[in-house]
Amino acid sequence: MGKVITVANQKGGVGKTTTAINLAASLGVLEYRTLLVDADPQANATSGVGIDPKDIKAGIYECLVNEIDPAELIIKTENPNLDLIPAHIDLVGAEIELINMNNREYMMRNALAKVRDDYDFIIIDCSPSLGLVTVNALSASDSVIVPVQCEYFALEGLGKLLNTIKIVQQKLNTDLTIEGILLTMYDSRLRLSNQVVEEVRMHFQEIVFDTIIHRNTTLGEAPSFGQTIIMHDASCKGAVNYLNLAREILQKNEMTKMSNEEKYINIDNG
Repeated sequence: MGKVITVANQKGGVGKTTTAINLAASLGVLEYRTLLVDADPQANATSGVGIDPKDIKAGIYECLVNEIDPAELIIKTENPNLDLIPAHIDLVGAEIELINMNNREYMMRNALAKVRDDYDFIIIDCSPSLGLVTVNALSASDSVIVPVQCEYFALEGLGKLLNTIKIVQQKLNTDLTIEGILLTMYDSRLRLSNQVVEEVRMHFQEIVFDTIIHRNTTLGEAPSFGQTIIMHDASCKGAVNYLNLAREILQKNEMTKMSNEEKYINIDNG
């Protein structure tokens, strides 16, 4: 049975979708069958793996609201071992339509249960909100990754998100854990970035990933080509960072026989 991981933060611009796309692609490259679920009406995860949202006739919205079998909606991507359940703008209406449904918090869990055995990992990208679709994603997940930007307002709203996760743990999904807090957009030249890293690690200690995602121009360019960073430039620092993140998650979940020395790929160039 595949592990379901949600990437969530109600604060926008923290590298959430970038993380979902490139973590999923990295797990695929490491030969783990991976399904990326785009649960954001902006459909950036869909376009980020080369699928035009305008061409999507049905996506995760139909799974949640109309209970369509997700197996009918899965799209193969050009990335090795990476499939997609896409999103389109109709997902905006799911928040309203789910309100009056029975077991409304569990619609995504019920949908993904039908394909969970077909994958090693299912990665869910959420919108920057704490709405009902995000609650659905958390209820369906084994764990959550929280991207935190290495900038001044990094901790703004983080407490609210962690409180939401705690409520979901208590009332909807007692098995939900925090996979880790992921520091993103790190620039080693900036004193502020280093201060944020120190502060987050001081407050949250062992739940912070060792891997840090560096600010990287190529990483920002890749979505404009409809490509993951692995497909766009596998040798750049951003690609190495996300491969390291994938390897750290595998190590954490005891899904690899790698030694600690093999845990990370060294970065020799900027």
